[in-house]
Amino acid sequence: MNTFLTEDFLLQTDFAKALYHNYAKKLPIIDYHNHLPPNEIAADKQFENITQVWLYGDHYKWRAMRAFGINEKYITGNATDKEKFLKWAEVVPFTIRNPLFHWTHLELKGYFGIDEILTPENAEEIYEKTSKMLQEKSYAANGLLKLMNVESLCTTDDPVDSLAHHIAIQNDATKVKTFPTFRPDKSFAVEDVASYNAYLNQLENVSSITINSYADLLAALENRVEFFNANGCRLSDHGLGQLYHFNTEKYNIASLFDKIKNNTNLSEDEVAFFKAKTMIALGKMYHKRGWTMQLHLGAIRNNNKRLLADLGPDTGFDSIGDYSQAEALSGFLNTLDSTNQLTKTIVYNLNPSDNEVFATMVGNFNDGTIKGKVQFGAAWWFLDQKDGMEKQIDTLSNQGLLSGFVGMLTDSRSFLSFPRHEYFRRILCNVIGTDVANGELPNDLDFLGKIVSDICYYNAKNYFNFK
Repeated sequence: MNTFLTEDFLLQTDFAKALYHNYAKKLPIIDYHNHLPPNEIAADKQFENITQVWLYGDHYKWRAMRAFGINEKYITGNATDKEKFLKWAEVVPFTIRNPLFHWTHLELKGYFGIDEILTPENAEEIYEKTSKMLQEKSYAANGLLKLMNVESLCTTDDPVDSLAHHIAIQNDATKVKTFPTFRPDKSFAVEDVASYNAYLNQLENVSSITINSYADLLAALENRVEFFNANGCRLSDHGLGQLYHFNTEKYNIASLFDKIKNNTNLSEDEVAFFKAKTMIALGKMYHKRGWTMQLHLGAIRNNNKRLLADLGPDTGFDSIGDYSQAEALSGFLNTLDSTNQLTKTIVYNLNPSDNEVFATMVGNFNDGTIKGKVQFGAAWWFLDQKDGMEKQIDTLSNQGLLSGFVGMLTDSRSFLSFPRHEYFRRILCNVIGTDVANGELPNDLDFLGKIVSDICYYNAKNYFNFK
């Protein structure tokens, strides 16, 4: 089966083609949010075969395989790596119109030069060819990143992480620049007090602060924020279904913390109050250091309790949630802004019905001090496909300034996911090129090319200012 991936894939006008090939294609990548394991970058891991680098941990592919009727043995089970790849190859032709069909073939072509559709008929040959290539030094972890022109990236790291791998990478000029991101979700995950108290023990150990009070908790978190800052961190990240906001001091936060330390469960409303107060305190810590705060909102996680019990979290049983977002998001941002302690912020929305809510809300808190200080973030997770990206671009264009957008990211656990930047760049160029063809934008290649270049690279470079 012949490939559909011509050099002008997704580019439907001559202007779009010129934008992509002349202004977007060759730019470096700043991937400011992903879930790559820093230990594998530090060790420059060599993968034994394509399954290990492509299918391990990829819940997008796992969901498709389950939907196609593939037994779990060949997904997360004890089948061999080759057997798992061959089963994936059975599914690929039938992922048409799912972004996996595009991603799969962009990745095979971009990394391995394979210019054909993956099918059961050619799967064994492709498995052997790619696995052989992966044994070359240039196809170890850092080589794969450099192959995609990755200039720098940010992983996602818990406050208790030692950052030993990041420090090792920073001391090795042969490695791709890799920065930590502060992800403190566990520091306010008080729904399960037993698990939370166990986490506090870890936080005590790394901060050398005994945590007997809520004030101690904040001191320990600030200790870790400062440690991350000293080791190159310039972003935080938070994954929440929704934010919470209270107009009054409904509860005494110190008393709530005492209840937790005494292994007493909080009510649902008390949990929300604890999260709200802690997020505000963290936001002030980020502002003090000039960090960017990322808010990923809208996922409902671990829906299938039976399979969660068998396979654990992050295995493909999350989806889009239907939460009320506007008032709490407004209250949270306004609380920080009221004392001029709202740092640079990127808000990512998972429910497309809330796109305009998010895009108009962030506009309330741009105060002219920083270009694009508060951003409506890239199409995320279930929305990082062609339709989702186009809708995010359109919403941002209609309600804000597309020209100030800091662009795409992978949000991925795979070293083979970086063609998603190419995918976004092609889609962006096609959107703008179509407007030119329709007479809705000026036919000025240099002017629009500069804006495309900014969105794809320069805005992020200036916004994050990684050293």
